[in-house]
Amino acid sequence: MASSPRVLAIVLAGGEGKRLMPLTAHRAKPAVPFGGIYRLIDFALSNVINSGFLRVVVLTQYKSHSLDKHISKTWRMSSLLGNYVSSVPAQQRVGKHWYLGSADAIYQCLNIIEDDRPDIVVVVGADHVYRMDFSQMVDAHVESGARATVAAIRQPIALADQFGVIDVEPDDPTRIREFLEKPVNPVGLPDSPQEVLASMGNYVFDADALVEAVTKDAADPSSRHDMGGDIIPAFVEQGTAGVYDFIRNDVPGSTDRDRDYWRDVGTMDAYFEANKDLIAVQPVFNLYNEEWPVHTGYIGLPPAKFVHAGPGRLGHAADSIVSPGVLVSGATVAGSILSPGVHLHSWATVTNAVLMDDVQVHRHAQVHRAVIDKNVVIGERARIGVDHEEDRARGFTVTESGITVVPKGTIVT
Repeated sequence: MASSPRVLAIVLAGGEGKRLMPLTAHRAKPAVPFGGIYRLIDFALSNVINSGFLRVVVLTQYKSHSLDKHISKTWRMSSLLGNYVSSVPAQQRVGKHWYLGSADAIYQCLNIIEDDRPDIVVVVGADHVYRMDFSQMVDAHVESGARATVAAIRQPIALADQFGVIDVEPDDPTRIREFLEKPVNPVGLPDSPQEVLASMGNYVFDADALVEAVTKDAADPSSRHDMGGDIIPAFVEQGTAGVYDFIRNDVPGSTDRDRDYWRDVGTMDAYFEANKDLIAVQPVFNLYNEEWPVHTGYIGLPPAKFVHAGPGRLGHAADSIVSPGVLVSGATVAGSILSPGVHLHSWATVTNAVLMDDVQVHRHAQVHRAVIDKNVVIGERARIGVDHEEDRARGFTVTESGITVVPKGTIVT
């Protein structure tokens, strides 16, 4: 293999995201808006591009229109040197069925690997919030001699029963001895007995080994055709699977506070808390790292505006993210994220909430501990998140932690 291997990145973006309903009622999970101006897939794509890997395919499937549109408008690469970010829908190339799992998605798209002829294939999920330099993981993979390498993050051993856990070889912590699904009594790491390694859903493969593995898996009727559940255990059984400890990854511009940040936003509560992580004075996840930016599309909106400064009618926002195109007109905002085009009218109050694009909150309305999807209109004196029984009676989702979720386009009176 050449000293600078040819790398193809594959982003798995076909997830349905049932646990994020109703946000995924009309869009794929990777297309869910996040942090005001981003979509979840922007974090995976930014990591890949910032790592220097400029040939990228995104495998889509479930309700992918808004995701495909975002990719086509935002992620346009110069074709002069053969660089691209290409959205590839499920094509039924090998049979009259959709993707049966993440491994089957790659199997059905083997023509992409054959056409690109990479030495290395980086496979990443599209719905986690984190920063990672994949070039460092690729270097570690090549140096180790492994055929497959799994990225893993350290978690307290007490939480091991919530994750897929990687048991390492005692004399070589870069080698996987066994994959354990939500173990009850796991063994801690050799250098940290109170921690275990949990899979992040990111992988590096020798290209020929990946092709061979997914082809063999496709012929196995007992397989779930899952990367983590079937493909990686097969490499472990062969003794050719390695692990890359995320703690080794040194992203430019990162701080001790956000260096090993990684969040799976698979539930509404996790999604809400990850948004809140962005707005602290010293944020747990820092959007303002200019050395490793999170890229997204320019939306062409005017700057945010705050108007009215009279007694009892002060348009202001504290401890919040306010996106372009937002108008805070005599309203009060605290601990919230306001996405592009949000308009808050006089005497409205928005606290600890996430408002997506073009939400309208009219006079004297109250929004508290809520996620409001796009184009929602909250009428004068209406309340969201204040009385959960009232929210449920309207048909809104209320999570276990008390987050009210209002679906896209709802008119609340």
